[in-house]
Amino acid sequence: MEPDNVKDVRSLDDAKQESLFTDSTPDNDIVVEASLSDEMIDDILTALDDERDEDVRVFLNELGDADLADLLSKIGGADRAYLIDRFPLIFEAGVFSWLAPELARQTLEEMPASRVAALISPLESDDAVHLIEDLSPSFQKQILLKLSASDRAAVEEGLTYPDESAGRLMSRDFVAIPRFWTVGKTIDYMREADVELPDNFTVVFVIDPLYHVVGEIPLDRILRSKRAVKIEDLALIDIHPIPADTDQEEVARLFRREGLTSAPVVDVDNRILGVITLDDVVEVVAEEAQEDILRLGGVESSDLHRTVLPTAVSRFWWLAVNLVTAFIASSVVGLFEVTLTKIVALAVLMPIVAGMGGNAGTQTLTVAVRALAMKELSKTNMLRTIVKETAVGFLNGFAFAIITGLLAALWFDNNLLGVVIGFAMIINLVAAGLFGILIPLTLEKLDVDPALASAVFLTTVTDVVGFFTFLGLATLLMT
Repeated sequence: MEPDNVKDVRSLDDAKQESLFTDSTPDNDIVVEASLSDEMIDDILTALDDERDEDVRVFLNELGDADLADLLSKIGGADRAYLIDRFPLIFEAGVFSWLAPELARQTLEEMPASRVAALISPLESDDAVHLIEDLSPSFQKQILLKLSASDRAAVEEGLTYPDESAGRLMSRDFVAIPRFWTVGKTIDYMREADVELPDNFTVVFVIDPLYHVVGEIPLDRILRSKRAVKIEDLALIDIHPIPADTDQEEVARLFRREGLTSAPVVDVDNRILGVITLDDVVEVVAEEAQEDILRLGGVESSDLHRTVLPTAVSRFWWLAVNLVTAFIASSVVGLFEVTLTKIVALAVLMPIVAGMGGNAGTQTLTVAVRALAMKELSKTNMLRTIVKETAVGFLNGFAFAIITGLLAALWFDNNLLGVVIGFAMIINLVAAGLFGILIPLTLEKLDVDPALASAVFLTTVTDVVGFFTFLGLATLLMT
Protein backbone atom coordinates (compact mmCIF):
# COMPACT_ATOMS: atom_id res chain seq x y z
CA MET A 1 0.00 0.00 0.00
CA GLU A 2 1.31 3.44 -0.89
CA PRO A 3 1.72 6.22 1.68
CA ASP A 4 -1.39 8.39 2.06
CA ASN A 5 0.39 11.56 1.04
CA VAL A 6 1.66 10.18 -2.27
CA LYS A 7 -0.74 8.29 -4.54
CA ASP A 8 -0.42 7.35 -8.20
CA VAL A 9 -3.52 8.43 -10.09
CA ARG A 10 -4.28 5.55 -12.47
CA SER A 11 -7.28 3.67 -13.77
CA LEU A 12 -8.57 0.87 -11.60
CA ASP A 13 -7.79 -1.82 -14.19
CA ASP A 14 -4.19 -0.97 -14.99
CA ALA A 15 -3.03 1.15 -12.05
CA LYS A 16 0.54 -0.09 -12.43
CA GLN A 17 0.90 0.51 -16.14
CA GLU A 18 -0.97 3.51 -17.50
CA SER A 19 -1.63 7.12 -16.44
CA LEU A 20 -5.20 8.33 -16.33
CA PHE A 21 -4.87 11.57 -18.20
CA THR A 22 -1.84 11.06 -20.43
CA ASP A 23 -0.46 8.47 -22.80
CA SER A 24 1.04 5.24 -21.52
CA THR A 25 4.66 6.38 -21.37
CA PRO A 26 6.10 6.10 -17.83
CA ASP A 27 7.46 9.62 -17.93
CA ASN A 28 3.94 11.03 -17.95
CA ASP A 29 2.68 9.38 -14.75
CA ILE A 30 0.78 11.79 -12.47
CA VAL A 31 1.36 11.86 -8.71
CA VAL A 32 -1.14 13.30 -6.25
CA GLU A 33 0.62 15.16 -3.45
CA ALA A 34 -0.68 17.05 -0.41
CA SER A 35 -2.34 19.71 -2.56
CA LEU A 36 -3.24 20.33 -6.17
CA SER A 37 -0.60 21.61 -8.55
CA ASP A 38 -1.31 23.58 -11.71
CA GLU A 39 -0.26 20.54 -13.74
CA MET A 40 -2.88 18.37 -12.04
CA ILE A 41 -5.59 20.93 -12.71
CA ASP A 42 -4.54 21.10 -16.35
CA ASP A 43 -4.79 17.31 -16.59
CA ILE A 44 -8.32 17.36 -15.17
CA LEU A 45 -9.42 20.06 -17.59
CA THR A 46 -7.88 18.14 -20.49
CA ALA A 47 -9.79 15.03 -19.46
CA LEU A 48 -12.97 17.10 -19.28
CA ASP A 49 -12.40 18.46 -22.77
CA ASP A 50 -11.81 14.90 -24.03
CA GLU A 51 -15.05 13.78 -22.30
CA ARG A 52 -13.21 11.15 -20.24
CA ASP A 53 -15.56 11.47 -17.28
CA GLU A 54 -14.59 8.17 -15.66
CA ASP A 55 -10.94 9.23 -15.53
CA VAL A 56 -11.97 12.50 -13.91
CA ARG A 57 -14.10 10.61 -11.38
CA VAL A 58 -11.19 8.40 -10.33
CA PHE A 59 -8.97 11.43 -9.87
CA LEU A 60 -11.57 13.41 -7.89
CA ASN A 61 -12.18 10.45 -5.59
CA GLU A 62 -8.55 10.69 -4.49
CA LEU A 63 -8.98 14.28 -3.28
CA GLY A 64 -10.19 15.57 0.05
CA ASP A 65 -12.76 18.33 0.54
CA ALA A 66 -10.13 21.08 0.81
CA ASP A 67 -8.43 20.04 -2.45
CA LEU A 68 -11.75 19.75 -4.24
CA ALA A 69 -12.62 23.27 -3.11
CA ASP A 70 -9.21 24.44 -4.29
CA LEU A 71 -9.94 22.91 -7.68
CA LEU A 72 -13.32 24.66 -7.94
CA SER A 73 -11.80 28.01 -7.02
CA LYS A 74 -9.14 27.84 -9.73
CA ILE A 75 -11.16 26.76 -12.76
CA GLY A 76 -13.63 28.68 -14.88
CA GLY A 77 -17.32 29.00 -14.13
CA ALA A 78 -18.45 26.67 -16.93
CA ASP A 79 -16.05 23.89 -15.91
CA ARG A 80 -16.99 24.39 -12.26
CA ALA A 81 -20.70 24.05 -13.01
CA TYR A 82 -20.11 20.94 -15.14
CA LEU A 83 -18.06 19.19 -12.44
CA ILE A 84 -20.61 19.90 -9.72
CA ASP A 85 -23.51 18.78 -11.90
CA ARG A 86 -21.75 15.70 -13.28
CA PHE A 87 -20.35 14.41 -9.98
CA PRO A 88 -22.90 15.29 -7.27
CA LEU A 89 -21.81 12.48 -4.94
CA ILE A 90 -18.25 13.85 -4.88
CA PHE A 91 -19.03 17.53 -4.42
CA GLU A 92 -20.86 17.34 -1.11
CA ALA A 93 -21.49 20.04 1.49
CA GLY A 94 -18.03 19.77 3.04
CA VAL A 95 -16.44 20.93 -0.21
CA PHE A 96 -18.48 24.14 -0.36
CA SER A 97 -17.65 24.99 3.25
CA TRP A 98 -13.99 25.33 2.17
CA LEU A 99 -14.78 27.84 -0.59
CA ALA A 100 -14.34 31.58 -0.11
CA PRO A 101 -17.70 33.08 1.00
CA GLU A 102 -18.31 34.98 -2.24
CA LEU A 103 -17.46 31.99 -4.45
CA ALA A 104 -19.59 29.69 -2.27
CA ARG A 105 -22.52 32.09 -2.63
CA GLN A 106 -22.16 32.29 -6.41
CA THR A 107 -21.79 28.54 -6.79
CA LEU A 108 -24.72 27.59 -4.56
CA GLU A 109 -27.06 30.14 -6.15
CA GLU A 110 -26.41 28.55 -9.54
CA MET A 111 -27.82 25.24 -8.22
CA PRO A 112 -31.48 24.26 -7.89
CA ALA A 113 -32.87 24.86 -4.41
CA SER A 114 -33.59 21.13 -4.07
CA ARG A 115 -29.90 20.31 -4.63
CA VAL A 116 -28.76 22.79 -1.96
CA ALA A 117 -31.38 21.42 0.43
CA ALA A 118 -30.08 17.90 -0.15
CA LEU A 119 -26.54 19.17 0.55
CA ILE A 120 -27.36 20.71 3.92
CA SER A 121 -29.84 18.10 5.20
CA PRO A 122 -27.16 15.77 6.66
CA LEU A 123 -25.29 18.67 8.28
CA GLU A 124 -25.48 19.84 11.86
CA SER A 125 -27.63 22.93 12.15
CA ASP A 126 -24.75 25.37 12.64
CA ASP A 127 -22.95 24.09 9.53
CA ALA A 128 -26.17 24.28 7.51
CA VAL A 129 -26.75 27.88 8.62
CA HIS A 130 -23.17 28.82 7.83
CA LEU A 131 -23.49 27.41 4.31
CA ILE A 132 -26.63 29.32 3.31
CA GLU A 133 -26.45 32.48 5.44
CA ASP A 134 -24.92 34.57 2.62
CA LEU A 135 -27.48 33.50 0.01
CA SER A 136 -30.25 35.85 -1.05
CA PRO A 137 -33.33 35.77 1.24
CA SER A 138 -35.58 34.58 -1.60
CA PHE A 139 -33.29 31.66 -2.41
CA GLN A 140 -33.00 30.81 1.29
CA LYS A 141 -36.79 30.51 1.46
CA GLN A 142 -36.82 28.14 -1.53
CA ILE A 143 -34.20 25.97 0.13
CA LEU A 144 -36.00 25.91 3.48
CA LEU A 145 -39.21 24.74 1.82
CA LYS A 146 -37.32 21.67 0.55
CA LEU A 147 -36.14 20.65 4.03
CA SER A 148 -37.92 18.42 6.51
CA ALA A 149 -39.94 20.20 9.19
CA SER A 150 -37.38 19.58 11.94
CA ASP A 151 -34.39 20.64 9.81
CA ARG A 152 -36.27 23.69 8.58
CA ALA A 153 -37.12 24.79 12.13
CA ALA A 154 -33.49 24.45 13.26
CA VAL A 155 -32.07 26.38 10.31
CA GLU A 156 -34.73 29.09 10.47
CA GLU A 157 -34.00 29.60 14.16
CA GLY A 158 -30.28 29.91 13.44
CA LEU A 159 -30.89 32.54 10.76
CA THR A 160 -32.85 34.70 13.23
CA TYR A 161 -29.73 35.42 15.29
CA PRO A 162 -27.40 38.33 14.38
CA ASP A 163 -24.54 37.71 11.98
CA GLU A 164 -21.32 36.57 13.66
CA SER A 165 -23.09 35.81 16.94
CA ALA A 166 -23.04 32.77 19.20
CA GLY A 167 -26.55 31.91 17.98
CA ARG A 168 -25.28 31.59 14.41
CA LEU A 169 -22.24 29.66 15.56
CA MET A 170 -23.90 27.11 17.84
CA SER A 171 -25.04 23.62 16.98
CA ARG A 172 -28.43 22.47 18.20
CA ASP A 173 -27.21 18.88 18.41
CA PHE A 174 -26.15 18.21 21.99
CA VAL A 175 -26.80 15.81 24.86
CA ALA A 176 -28.56 17.16 27.96
CA ILE A 177 -29.79 15.03 30.86
CA PRO A 178 -31.60 15.68 34.19
CA ARG A 179 -29.45 16.03 37.29
CA PHE A 180 -31.31 13.24 39.15
CA TRP A 181 -30.34 10.53 36.65
CA THR A 182 -27.65 7.96 37.37
CA VAL A 183 -24.62 7.09 35.27
CA GLY A 184 -26.27 3.82 34.26
CA LYS A 185 -29.47 5.50 33.06
CA THR A 186 -27.40 8.05 31.12
CA ILE A 187 -25.41 5.36 29.32
CA ASP A 188 -28.57 3.39 28.53
CA TYR A 189 -30.20 6.55 27.18
CA MET A 190 -27.30 7.26 24.85
CA ARG A 191 -27.32 3.66 23.62
CA GLU A 192 -31.00 3.65 22.67
CA ALA A 193 -31.49 3.19 18.93
CA ASP A 194 -34.16 5.89 18.60
CA VAL A 195 -32.08 8.60 20.30
CA GLU A 196 -30.41 10.98 17.84
CA LEU A 197 -26.99 11.90 19.20
CA PRO A 198 -24.49 14.38 17.71
CA ASP A 199 -21.92 12.85 15.39
CA ASN A 200 -19.14 13.93 17.73
CA PHE A 201 -19.43 15.10 21.31
CA THR A 202 -17.24 15.01 24.41
CA VAL A 203 -19.46 16.70 27.01
CA VAL A 204 -22.89 15.93 28.45
CA PHE A 205 -24.80 18.90 29.88
CA VAL A 206 -26.79 18.60 33.09
CA ILE A 207 -30.07 20.56 33.26
CA ASP A 208 -32.85 21.27 35.73
CA PRO A 209 -36.57 20.86 34.89
CA LEU A 210 -36.61 24.34 33.29
CA TYR A 211 -33.71 23.48 30.96
CA HIS A 212 -31.26 25.71 32.86
CA VAL A 213 -27.69 24.42 32.62
CA VAL A 214 -26.47 23.45 36.08
CA GLY A 215 -23.34 21.54 35.11
CA GLU A 216 -21.45 19.58 32.50
CA ILE A 217 -19.64 16.26 32.56
CA PRO A 218 -16.87 15.07 30.23
CA LEU A 219 -17.93 11.87 28.50
CA ASP A 220 -14.90 9.96 29.72
CA ARG A 221 -15.81 10.77 33.33
CA ILE A 222 -19.22 9.13 32.83
CA LEU A 223 -17.69 6.03 31.30
CA ARG A 224 -15.28 5.65 34.20
CA SER A 225 -17.97 5.92 36.87
CA LYS A 226 -20.11 3.13 38.31
CA ARG A 227 -23.67 2.84 37.09
CA ALA A 228 -25.21 3.65 40.48
CA VAL A 229 -23.45 7.03 40.80
CA LYS A 230 -25.80 10.01 40.53
CA ILE A 231 -25.18 12.51 37.76
CA GLU A 232 -25.46 15.48 40.13
CA ASP A 233 -22.50 14.07 42.06
CA LEU A 234 -20.39 14.14 38.88
CA ALA A 235 -21.59 17.41 37.33
CA LEU A 236 -18.98 20.13 37.07
CA ILE A 237 -20.17 23.39 38.57
CA ASP A 238 -17.67 25.61 36.71
CA ILE A 239 -19.63 26.13 33.50
CA HIS A 240 -19.46 29.00 31.03
CA PRO A 241 -22.90 29.61 29.47
CA ILE A 242 -22.79 32.03 26.51
CA PRO A 243 -25.78 34.27 25.64
CA ALA A 244 -26.98 33.64 22.09
CA ASP A 245 -26.41 37.26 21.01
CA THR A 246 -22.74 37.29 22.09
CA ASP A 247 -20.34 38.35 19.32
CA GLN A 248 -18.25 35.50 17.97
CA GLU A 249 -15.03 37.35 18.81
CA GLU A 250 -16.07 37.35 22.47
CA VAL A 251 -16.81 33.64 22.19
CA ALA A 252 -13.33 32.93 20.81
CA ARG A 253 -11.78 35.07 23.55
CA LEU A 254 -13.67 33.13 26.26
CA PHE A 255 -12.54 29.78 24.84
CA ARG A 256 -8.94 30.96 24.74
CA ARG A 257 -8.97 32.46 28.23
CA GLU A 258 -10.71 29.53 29.93
CA GLY A 259 -9.20 26.74 27.84
CA LEU A 260 -12.62 25.43 26.82
CA THR A 261 -13.41 22.66 24.37
CA SER A 262 -17.17 23.35 24.38
CA ALA A 263 -19.68 25.70 25.99
CA PRO A 264 -23.48 25.85 26.18
CA VAL A 265 -25.37 28.67 24.46
CA VAL A 266 -28.36 29.99 26.42
CA ASP A 267 -31.31 32.33 25.84
CA VAL A 268 -32.28 35.35 27.95
CA ASP A 269 -33.85 33.01 30.53
CA ASN A 270 -30.63 30.99 30.77
CA ARG A 271 -32.17 27.96 29.08
CA ILE A 272 -29.87 25.89 26.90
CA LEU A 273 -30.27 26.39 23.15
CA GLY A 274 -27.19 24.74 21.71
CA VAL A 275 -23.48 24.16 22.05
CA ILE A 276 -20.33 25.72 20.61
CA THR A 277 -17.32 23.46 20.21
CA LEU A 278 -13.64 24.13 19.70
CA ASP A 279 -13.71 23.41 15.96
CA ASP A 280 -16.29 26.20 15.55
CA VAL A 281 -14.00 28.61 17.40
CA VAL A 282 -10.98 27.69 15.26
CA GLU A 283 -12.96 28.77 12.19
CA VAL A 284 -13.92 32.03 13.93
CA VAL A 285 -10.29 32.82 14.75
CA ALA A 286 -9.28 32.25 11.12
CA GLU A 287 -12.17 34.38 9.81
CA GLU A 288 -11.49 37.26 12.19
CA ALA A 289 -7.76 37.27 11.46
CA GLN A 290 -8.44 37.37 7.71
CA GLU A 291 -11.05 40.09 8.19
CA ASP A 292 -8.66 42.32 10.16
CA ILE A 293 -5.89 41.90 7.59
CA LEU A 294 -8.24 42.86 4.76
CA ARG A 295 -9.61 45.86 6.65
CA LEU A 296 -6.14 47.21 7.38
CA GLY A 297 -5.74 47.35 3.60
CA GLY A 298 -9.09 49.10 3.13
CA VAL A 299 -10.94 46.03 1.86
CA GLU A 300 -14.01 44.96 3.82
CA SER A 301 -14.07 41.39 2.52
CA SER A 302 -12.18 39.20 0.09
CA ASP A 303 -13.29 40.12 -3.44
CA LEU A 304 -11.07 37.73 -5.41
CA HIS A 305 -14.10 35.99 -6.88
CA ARG A 306 -16.33 39.04 -7.38
CA THR A 307 -16.99 40.42 -10.83
CA VAL A 308 -15.21 43.59 -11.96
CA LEU A 309 -17.92 46.20 -11.31
CA PRO A 310 -18.83 45.22 -7.70
CA THR A 311 -15.12 44.96 -6.86
CA ALA A 312 -14.42 48.43 -8.27
CA VAL A 313 -17.39 49.94 -6.41
CA SER A 314 -16.44 48.34 -3.08
CA ARG A 315 -12.91 49.78 -3.33
CA PHE A 316 -13.92 53.17 -4.74
CA TRP A 317 -15.11 54.78 -1.49
CA TRP A 318 -12.00 53.84 0.43
CA LEU A 319 -9.82 55.26 -2.34
CA ALA A 320 -11.99 58.40 -2.34
CA VAL A 321 -11.26 58.93 1.36
CA ASN A 322 -7.56 58.47 0.66
CA LEU A 323 -7.78 61.06 -2.12
CA VAL A 324 -9.26 63.62 0.28
CA THR A 325 -6.49 63.02 2.82
CA ALA A 326 -3.88 63.26 0.06
CA PHE A 327 -5.20 66.70 -0.86
CA ILE A 328 -4.93 67.72 2.80
CA ALA A 329 -1.27 66.68 2.86
CA SER A 330 -0.62 68.43 -0.47
CA SER A 331 -2.16 71.64 0.83
CA VAL A 332 0.43 71.63 3.62
CA VAL A 333 3.18 71.33 1.03
CA GLY A 334 1.62 74.24 -0.90
CA LEU A 335 2.15 76.53 2.11
CA PHE A 336 5.89 76.28 1.52
CA GLU A 337 5.94 76.69 -2.24
CA VAL A 338 8.41 79.58 -2.07
CA THR A 339 10.82 77.61 0.10
CA LEU A 340 10.68 74.64 -2.27
CA THR A 341 11.51 76.80 -5.29
CA LYS A 342 14.59 78.14 -3.47
CA ILE A 343 15.86 74.83 -2.09
CA VAL A 344 15.18 72.01 -4.56
CA ALA A 345 16.80 69.45 -2.25
CA LEU A 346 13.78 69.71 0.06
CA ALA A 347 11.53 68.20 -2.61
CA VAL A 348 13.93 65.26 -2.93
CA LEU A 349 14.07 64.58 0.82
CA MET A 350 10.39 65.18 1.71
CA PRO A 351 9.21 61.63 0.92
CA ILE A 352 11.86 60.22 3.26
CA VAL A 353 10.47 62.05 6.29
CA ALA A 354 6.84 61.23 5.50
CA GLY A 355 7.60 57.64 4.53
CA MET A 356 9.56 56.88 7.71
CA GLY A 357 6.76 58.36 9.80
CA GLY A 358 4.17 56.27 7.99
CA ASN A 359 6.13 53.05 8.42
CA ALA A 360 6.80 53.67 12.11
CA GLY A 361 3.16 54.57 12.69
CA THR A 362 2.01 51.37 10.95
CA GLN A 363 4.12 49.31 13.36
CA THR A 364 2.45 50.94 16.35
CA LEU A 365 -0.96 50.77 14.71
CA THR A 366 -0.66 47.04 14.07
CA VAL A 367 0.23 46.37 17.71
CA ALA A 368 -2.61 48.61 18.93
CA VAL A 369 -5.30 47.09 16.70
CA ARG A 370 -4.27 43.61 17.73
CA ALA A 371 -4.27 44.56 21.42
CA LEU A 372 -7.75 46.07 21.10
CA ALA A 373 -9.04 42.99 19.31
CA MET A 374 -7.67 40.76 22.08
CA LYS A 375 -8.95 43.10 24.83
CA GLU A 376 -5.39 43.60 26.09
CA LEU A 377 -5.80 47.38 26.36
CA SER A 378 -7.84 48.89 29.19
CA LYS A 379 -7.90 51.95 31.43
CA THR A 380 -5.31 50.38 33.72
CA ASN A 381 -2.57 50.08 31.09
CA MET A 382 -3.68 52.58 28.43
CA LEU A 383 -1.55 55.52 29.61
CA ARG A 384 1.48 53.29 30.10
CA THR A 385 1.12 51.97 26.55
CA ILE A 386 0.77 55.46 25.08
CA VAL A 387 3.92 56.62 26.90
CA LYS A 388 5.82 53.52 25.79
CA GLU A 389 4.92 53.87 22.10
CA THR A 390 5.78 57.59 22.17
CA ALA A 391 9.15 56.80 23.78
CA VAL A 392 9.84 54.14 21.15
CA GLY A 393 9.06 56.71 18.47
CA PHE A 394 11.51 59.17 20.06
CA LEU A 395 14.35 56.64 20.33
CA ASN A 396 13.95 55.42 16.76
CA GLY A 397 13.49 59.01 15.58
CA PHE A 398 16.73 60.05 17.27
CA ALA A 399 18.64 57.11 15.77
CA PHE A 400 17.34 57.71 12.25
CA ALA A 401 17.82 61.48 12.65
CA ILE A 402 21.54 60.91 12.98
CA ILE A 403 21.67 58.49 10.04
CA THR A 404 19.46 60.56 7.74
CA GLY A 405 21.03 63.86 8.75
CA LEU A 406 24.55 62.66 7.97
CA LEU A 407 23.52 61.16 4.63
CA ALA A 408 21.59 64.30 3.60
CA ALA A 409 24.46 66.59 4.62
CA LEU A 410 26.96 64.54 2.60
CA TRP A 411 24.61 64.16 -0.38
CA PHE A 412 23.86 67.87 -0.79
CA ASP A 413 27.01 69.19 0.94
CA ASN A 414 24.83 71.18 3.36
CA ASN A 415 25.20 70.58 7.09
CA LEU A 416 22.18 72.74 7.96
CA LEU A 417 19.99 70.62 5.70
CA GLY A 418 21.12 67.56 7.67
CA VAL A 419 20.12 69.24 10.94
CA VAL A 420 16.69 70.18 9.54
CA ILE A 421 15.83 66.68 8.31
CA GLY A 422 17.17 65.20 11.57
CA PHE A 423 14.85 67.28 13.76
CA ALA A 424 11.94 66.65 11.39
CA MET A 425 12.59 62.90 11.61
CA ILE A 426 12.47 62.95 15.43
CA ILE A 427 9.25 64.96 15.53
CA ASN A 428 7.49 62.84 12.92
CA LEU A 429 8.43 59.49 14.48
CA VAL A 430 7.27 60.72 17.89
CA ALA A 431 3.97 61.76 16.27
CA ALA A 432 3.78 58.38 14.53
CA GLY A 433 4.14 56.51 17.82
CA LEU A 434 1.69 58.78 19.65
CA PHE A 435 -1.04 58.83 17.01
CA GLY A 436 -0.45 55.19 16.07
CA ILE A 437 -1.91 54.31 19.47
CA LEU A 438 -4.31 57.24 19.95
CA ILE A 439 -6.16 56.88 16.64
CA PRO A 440 -7.33 53.25 17.15
CA LEU A 441 -8.18 54.01 20.80
CA THR A 442 -10.31 56.96 19.74
CA LEU A 443 -12.06 55.02 16.98
CA GLU A 444 -12.79 52.21 19.44
CA LYS A 445 -14.46 54.72 21.77
CA LEU A 446 -16.55 55.99 18.86
CA ASP A 447 -17.66 52.42 17.98
CA VAL A 448 -15.78 52.54 14.66
CA ASP A 449 -13.74 49.48 13.72
CA PRO A 450 -10.07 50.48 14.27
CA ALA A 451 -8.88 47.90 11.75
CA LEU A 452 -10.92 49.49 8.98
CA ALA A 453 -10.41 53.21 9.56
CA SER A 454 -7.11 53.71 11.44
CA ALA A 455 -4.67 53.42 8.54
CA VAL A 456 -6.05 56.30 6.47
CA PHE A 457 -6.09 58.71 9.44
CA LEU A 458 -2.59 57.70 10.51
CA THR A 459 -1.21 58.24 7.01
CA THR A 460 -2.72 61.71 6.96
CA VAL A 461 -1.21 62.61 10.33
CA THR A 462 2.30 61.39 9.48
CA ASP A 463 2.20 63.11 6.06
CA VAL A 464 0.96 66.41 7.46
CA VAL A 465 3.31 66.42 10.46
CA GLY A 466 6.27 65.27 8.36
CA PHE A 467 5.78 67.84 5.60
CA PHE A 468 4.97 70.68 7.99
CA THR A 469 7.90 70.12 10.35
CA PHE A 470 10.45 69.51 7.60
CA LEU A 471 9.42 72.41 5.39
CA GLY A 472 8.66 74.65 8.37
CA LEU A 473 12.10 74.15 9.90
CA ALA A 474 13.72 74.65 6.49
CA THR A 475 11.81 77.95 6.09
CA LEU A 476 12.89 79.16 9.53
CA LEU A 477 16.53 78.09 9.38
CA MET A 478 17.52 78.10 5.73
CA THR A 479 15.71 81.05 4.07
